[in-house]
Amino acid sequence: MSIDLGEQMGAHKRHPVRVGLAGLGAIGMNVAERLLRGDIPGAVLSAVSARDLSKAQTNLRSLDAHHQVAVVALETMMSHVDIICECATAEAFPEIARAAMLAGKTLITVSVAGLPNCPELTDLAIAHGGKIRVASGGLPGLDIIRGAREDEISYIKLTTTFRPESLAHEPFVLALGHDFSVPPARPVKVFEGTARQAAVAFPRHFNVAIALSLGGAGFDKTQIEVWVDADVEGAVQHIDVLADACDLTLEARHRPSRNPRSSRIVAPSIMAALRSYIEPIHIGT
Repeated sequence: MSIDLGEQMGAHKRHPVRVGLAGLGAIGMNVAERLLRGDIPGAVLSAVSARDLSKAQTNLRSLDAHHQVAVVALETMMSHVDIICECATAEAFPEIARAAMLAGKTLITVSVAGLPNCPELTDLAIAHGGKIRVASGGLPGLDIIRGAREDEISYIKLTTTFRPESLAHEPFVLALGHDFSVPPARPVKVFEGTARQAAVAFPRHFNVAIALSLGGAGFDKTQIEVWVDADVEGAVQHIDVLADACDLTLEARHRPSRNPRSSRIVAPSIMAALRSYIEPIHIGT
């Protein structure tokens, strides 16, 4: 007798997973729009928390005038949801992550550049039953890198190229004397060091470096170069890996989102991580 897997899975009715969004900027609005139109069956947007709750309420109404999403303070949101998607910044990450772990929730995050500053999160997660899932965002090939780590990674390097406007106002770049308000005539290298150092230098941009470090060889063994090039459409992430299991060359060329300082792939990456959490078949390691 044959069994239709889709029918078998659909036979088990589940309560909708209540999703909360922490942050409602360009990325959060994109995720909210997708959830409100039902892109993931079984997931419902139940609550939103943001720095400006009045503005968040107005923005949600622009997506769905009849929405019934609670717009509340961060701590209050925890009682409204089963899982939280962080769509904020590395600066906001510690507060969001601590609240989620204390409430014993699962947190899907992309702003992991703030993670090295929160060494207590692992203990909080263990004590209260919380979990942090890092969405890969703009990072290519994280699954195979995580597999390679199970043997040994001897060398790993991320070379990131940004458009000038993405780094034009960064304090680290300005301190070096670069003025990218005028696009450079040729590519300029603005950083070389470890992932830990890159996260400190570029807290708004280097979530990918921290995600790569967590999935690969660690913060201090992951080498980073940062370039500025006026000729790229969006951020370019190039990864080289030498490992016992395989050698890798991976590259992602991103398109900018509505906010040109972030990549279009970030919101879909959050959705993919949420889908993986909800659906019965999990793709990837």
